[in-house]
Amino acid sequence: MNKVINKKENNIAFIDGQNLQMGLDWNFHYKSFRQYLKDKYNIVDAYYFLGYKNDEKDLYENLQKSGFILIFNLKGENLVSDKKGNIDVVLTFTAMKKLLEESQEFDKIILVSGDGDYKVLVDYLVQKNKFKKILVPNLEFASTLYKNHNNLDKCYFAVLDNPDIKRKIEYKKKKRPLGI
Repeated sequence: MNKVINKKENNIAFIDGQNLQMGLDWNFHYKSFRQYLKDKYNIVDAYYFLGYKNDEKDLYENLQKSGFILIFNLKGENLVSDKKGNIDVVLTFTAMKKLLEESQEFDKIILVSGDGDYKVLVDYLVQKNKFKKILVPNLEFASTLYKNHNNLDKCYFAVLDNPDIKRKIEYKKKKRPLGI
C-alpha cells in the first residue's frame, strides 16, 4: 500500500506592527497570536516590523518572548512625529531578499497588514506561488486594493477581527477567584 506523505509547509510571516496596532480596536494577546500563526499557517518565523522608540522596551521584550523576530526601522532623532514607523520599504525589501536567497528555507509568505502599499509585493508573490495569505486587522482598515475580489482572490484574504479568529487571539483578563 502506497502512503501519500504530505509535506508540512514552512511558511514565514511579515507583520506590519504599526498597521496591526492601528487597525485593532481591541487588545490581542501576542503569544496567542504567534501560536495562531504557527498552528493555522505553519509559520516557522514571524518577522514583526516596527519603528523603534526608547520608551517601548517592554513591548519589544513581550514581542520577543512571544516568539516574534523584531525588525526595526530606526527613526531620525529630528523627526517630530512618533506616529509612524514607516516600515513598508524595510518589510518589502526583507521579503524580496528572502525570495532571492539561494537557501529558500520557506514555502510561502503570510502578510499581516491592510496597507495597500504592499499590493505590488503581494501580486508578485502570488505570481511566483510564494504567497499564502494576507491577514488584515479589520475590513474598514483594509485597502480597497485587497477588498475588491478582482484585485486579489478571496482565498488569499482573512480578517483578524472575524469572531472565530478574534476569539483565539484576543487578550482575556484572567478572572480572580471570589474573595481575592
